[in-house]
Amino acid sequence: MDTRKLYDLEPSGNCYKVRLFCALLGLELDIEPVDFMAGAHKASPLIDMNPFGEIPVLEDGEIVLRNSQAILVYLARKYGGESWLPADPVEMARVVSWLMVAESEIARGPNDARLHDKFGFPLDIDKAREKAARILGILEAHLSKNDWLALDRATIADIACMPYVALGHEGGVPLDGYPAIRAWIGRIEALPGFIAMPGLERTA
Repeated sequence: MDTRKLYDLEPSGNCYKVRLFCALLGLELDIEPVDFMAGAHKASPLIDMNPFGEIPVLEDGEIVLRNSQAILVYLARKYGGESWLPADPVEMARVVSWLMVAESEIARGPNDARLHDKFGFPLDIDKAREKAARILGILEAHLSKNDWLALDRATIADIACMPYVALGHEGGVPLDGYPAIRAWIGRIEALPGFIAMPGLERTA
């Protein structure tokens, strides 16, 4: 079986998205740990693969991809068939709209709060938690009426959005008051092939 290489940082929710999705797809994945504290992500060979100096980076044969959301799109279309990212324009747009939420509202809310509290990044923690409360409210309302974010089944929208929501407690953003979100995380945890990561807020 062909394998892919992921340049990875274990505590990173963005790297975890790729590890999780590969596990759900049953894809073999070679993990290449990145010495983030030593700045390996901003030195060769990684900086040559991704001039933005960020991880994850995925190698799949001759293909090199950066950005976790883009990697999810690639893996879904190449290996996941219609299930995870359908070709239908309306359904695809619904999935992609949630990828943008993962990249913006969730990244600047729960993720930023975690970066501040867990890793000491000099961020405006009050603003991050305010943004977190807003997006969690939107998610809770949506998931109170829907089992999944985009369609009537799990898609890469759920894989993209779940990690930093579930890790929010590490940034002072717990999920105690969000039963629909917690139930949604539980549904993702119940998917065949699911793998966890350190700090993931388990629902069971």
